[in-house]
Amino acid sequence: MTAPAQELFASRFRRDGFAVARKLVPLDECTVMRAAVERALDPLEAPVEYEADVGYPGSPDNRAAPGGLTPRRLLNAYSRHDAFRRIATHPSIAASLRQLFHPNGFALSQCHHNCIMTKQPGFSSKTLWHQDIRYWSFDEPELISVWVAMGEERESNGSLRVIPGSHQLELDRGRLDHALFLRPELEENDSLIGRAEVLELDPGDVLFFHCRLFHAAGANRTDEVKLSAVFTYHTQDNQPIPGTRSSQYPSIPIA
Repeated sequence: MTAPAQELFASRFRRDGFAVARKLVPLDECTVMRAAVERALDPLEAPVEYEADVGYPGSPDNRAAPGGLTPRRLLNAYSRHDAFRRIATHPSIAASLRQLFHPNGFALSQCHHNCIMTKQPGFSSKTLWHQDIRYWSFDEPELISVWVAMGEERESNGSLRVIPGSHQLELDRGRLDHALFLRPELEENDSLIGRAEVLELDPGDVLFFHCRLFHAAGANRTDEVKLSAVFTYHTQDNQPIPGTRSSQYPSIPIA
């Protein structure tokens, strides 16, 4: 990106809690990565999170139920294949993160996201409105996730939806349910959700979003699997809290 484009990108991220860099990853690299995913899916290579594991709307009740062994995420992507490591450390992605994290150095978390999202047709579930920071334990709630589209992402195949500016909100606990999803039956949440945008991505597009941004996704209603690589980064002075899931594996310094 040119200097003016970088400043606009950073400004949008600060304002909205997300920004999309179009065609940031070359298509040939997406093709290599997609081929690596397809090899990992057939035969299926562990570690894997199944749709039955998450308990979201549309998920099979358990792994023994019809569709219970539908993969949702290929876990530990960074250590799986060179193709995923190249994307996680891609110079264009690193340059964009440097713009957002400046002046601090940053690292890739191996504990959060670090996966290939595989939204399968037939048994894909819906993801309700949530903030990723609900799962994570760091000194500061300031992390950035990077979502790389390997193919077209549309509402019909379960693309992400986001609520612009929601990363700056301080919500009362009562507006969230027991699992920390937004309660859509509340009037104030309904009006908040009404501001949501559908993010349509093409191969090589990269979404950067703040860990406090409320986001959700629908089910895949098409006949083809939707594949996305997702990694999470934090500044090197923002450390995971010892003894938590966030400190299970060491982070990888990037810059």
